[in-house]
This record gives sequence, structure tokens and C-alpha cells, in this order.
Amino acid sequence: MIDWPIISVTIFLPLIGSLIIFLIKEDETTSNNIKWAALWTSIGTFVLSCLIWFQFDHSTSQYQLVEKYKWFNDFNFYYHVGVDGISLFMILLSTFLTPFCILASWENIKKRIKEYMIAFLFLETVMIGMFCSIDILLFYVFFEAVLIPMFLIIGIWGGERRVYSAFKFFLYTLLGSVLMLVAIISIYWITGTTDVEKLYELGIQVEYQNLLWLAFFSSFAVKTPMWPVHTWLPDAHVEAPTVGSVLLAAILLKMAGYGFIRFSLGLFPIASENFTMFVYVLSLIAIIYTSLVALMQEDMKKLIAYSSVAHMGFVTLGIFTFTIQGIEGAIIQMISHGIVSAALFLCVGVVYDRIHTREIERYGGLVNRMPLYSFSFMIFILASLGLPGTSGFVGEFLVLLSIFSVNTYFAVFATTGVVLAATYSLWLYRKIIFGQLIKDDLKDILDLSFREIVIFVPLILLTIGIGIYPIPILEIIEPSSQLTLEIINGKMN
Repeated sequence: MIDWPIISVTIFLPLIGSLIIFLIKEDETTSNNIKWAALWTSIGTFVLSCLIWFQFDHSTSQYQLVEKYKWFNDFNFYYHVGVDGISLFMILLSTFLTPFCILASWENIKKRIKEYMIAFLFLETVMIGMFCSIDILLFYVFFEAVLIPMFLIIGIWGGERRVYSAFKFFLYTLLGSVLMLVAIISIYWITGTTDVEKLYELGIQVEYQNLLWLAFFSSFAVKTPMWPVHTWLPDAHVEAPTVGSVLLAAILLKMAGYGFIRFSLGLFPIASENFTMFVYVLSLIAIIYTSLVALMQEDMKKLIAYSSVAHMGFVTLGIFTFTIQGIEGAIIQMISHGIVSAALFLCVGVVYDRIHTREIERYGGLVNRMPLYSFSFMIFILASLGLPGTSGFVGEFLVLLSIFSVNTYFAVFATTGVVLAATYSLWLYRKIIFGQLIKDDLKDILDLSFREIVIFVPLILLTIGIGIYPIPILEIIEPSSQLTLEIINGKMN
């Protein structure tokens, strides 16, 4: 067993790395040193997260590798961190993707490289910290801190409308989060603690649950994002640099799904049941409406952004079925979407770096010049539409199975989302990859470089691996998912 604070080291190692980079004087000769320092820091963090995985006992539902320290002497606030089956893979997803993001931006970022790498490493710290938090106040601190580096990444290194998109992203998410802060203060006033485990035991009085649930929902709904508060996401994706879009889709959207499972269900089970129909309706609208909007897009990034909203609709749908299949399906869908959406945005970034446009009509016939790229893109497109044998199928199947057991009509509507996903995904692939190579600037386009192959190969292996054999993941998340259901059923009865 590990007898040193591995969770805290994993959380704060990227922050230490960013401080080291801060001390490096930036000039033409040291820019590579900054990149290598960031890369090795992120790889070290991933290795530590793998150690957490190897030490994890999947037979128990309890938090493991727990660290607890008094935060404020005058208040009952603690620095309380640990991992369970639900949070483990969210941490691994964060640490796994960060090195690839740094590699993907190796040649693309020309200005303020030092500040860029510091922002990314700080973002990694707060993401890991949020998934490890077993205290709702600590969770809130990390949850909100994500806004700072993401705001800077979009606002400084983004596209032409980057300032507008950055402020829209910031204000949308901040508004919902302020209500969550009020709810956290209320919980502390009612119970005298912000410790998640104690709150599970104590429970929240029924008369307070509806209002508190709505306050948490306002924050998580924006972050998911759910219809109709999703409009910030396409703008943020379009203007963000490629790797900004990767982390935004892969990790930041999962914060809300994680929050729904951990807090909305665990702390407010009765309110969650009361608002179930409300969540179902919003989720189904998101799945169908945003899929139809995706069909009309001319920008590749916007299309993938709208597809993300639809895929997250499946996540919220599964969570609120209150079944083991639904919760497990939602978690698998979050993991799969994290990998696949990240890969799709990286695919867009590959051709954007060469031609400097994201317009779908500007492409066609790339298979003639880029066979490796075409193959990689095909795998991720098929995973996005949920083809059996890919990671996308497992999550969607479990969610559809769970919603079918709850309401047949809702299952039919949700299934139309799968059909629409196939429509816009295959249309995108056909427009870009197939056809004749007639545009002059595409005739000399280069296939994937060695650096890009190094990025895509692990993502392809994971996409197919999870699709063929998801058992190792399901075994780990099942005890914690079962505990969540027991808490819900115990409080409802």
C-alpha cells in the first residue's frame, strides 16, 4: 500500500510544473525547454494517476487513498480528497489527455508559449482536484477555478471573436455557479458540515431539497450543457484553439455529469425524483434538437460541438433513470465522449493547421492524399455515431436499455438521436474525405506526421478497446454506482 499522499501529489504536481516554467526566462532558445517541461510534468502526472489505478480496490464502494486536513480552524471546512469508482476514470481521462494536448500544440502556438503551458498545467491541477474532492466547498473551489485558465486560453489564443466567446463562456458558467455557492452555504448552515460522506449519512431535510437541487442544477445544466443554456458551447469551441476545444469537450463537460451523480442524486434524492421528468424532457430536446442543428452546420467545429450537446443528453438521461445500467452507461458515455470528441477536434486541428479553414465545403477527396488521416477520422466518426465494437456503443446501449425499462416512449425518442447522429457524422465524413480532389490547395496536402500518429494511435486503441472489452471499467464503477443507488433508495423509502 502507498503510505504517502499520492492524491495531493497528483493534484499539485502540474501546479509545481507551472511554477518551474514561470521561472524560465522565455526567449527563442528556451521555448523548447518550456514545452518539454510541460510535457514531462503532464506525463509524470499521468504515471501517478496510473499508480492510483493500480492501488485501487475495485471490490469496495468506499473512498480510497483518503487525505483529510483541517482547512479553517474556526469553521468545519476540510481539505478532504480521495477516489472511488466514479471519480477514478475521470481523473485518468484528465491526466491521459493533457500530454496529448501539449503535443498537439507543439508547433501551433507561436506566441506566449510560457503563459500557454502554465495555463494548461494549472487547468490540469484544478480538474484533478475537482474529481478528487470529498468536500462540497473544496469541490466548488476547484470547479470555479477551471474558469480562469479556460477563459484565458479562449480569450488569448482563440480566433477572431475570441473575446466575445470567452466572456460568454465565463458569464454563463459563473451565473449558475453563484447559485450553487449560495446552496453550499445553505447546506453548511443547515447541517454544520460540507463533508460529502457526512452529508450522505445525515441527509438533507425534505423541505430544503427542491430549492437546493435547483441551485446545483443551474450550475451543472450550464456546464453539461443542457438545452436551452447550451448556446455558449458552439461559440467557445469555434473560437478556442484546437487543444482548448479538446479539453473543453473531453473534461469540462464531464464535470457537470460527475456533479449530477455525486451531488444531485446523492444529496437530494427526493428532489431528484421530483424533477426526473423535467430532466428527461430537457435531455430529449437536447438529443433531437441539437442533432438537427448539427445537420445544418458549415463549420466542422460547430458540428462536433452540437454533437457534444446531444451526446451529453444521453448522459443526463442515463443518470436520472435511477438504475445501475443508467448510471454505468452515463459514466461509460462520459469516458467515451471524452476520448472520441477530443480525437475529433484533433482531427479538425490537423487539416486546419494545413489549410487554415474549418469550412466543410472547402474540403473533399482527402482520402487520395491522406489515407492515414482518413482511417483515423473514420474510427472516431464511427465511435461518435455509436457503432458496435467502439466505445460509443457501450454507453449509449446501456443508457437506452435503462430508459427503455423506465419509459418506452422516451426510449423511442432517444433512439432517434442515434439515427440523427449517424446522419450528420457520415455526411461530414463523406464531404471531407470522399469525392474527387479538385481544389488546388488540397493537392499538395501532407498526411499525418509522426507526432500526429503518436497522438492518434493511443486514442484509436482506447476507442476500440473499450468498445470490445469494457468489463475492467464496469467492474470498478459498479460498487460506487450501486452505493449511490442505495443512498437514493434509502432516502426515498
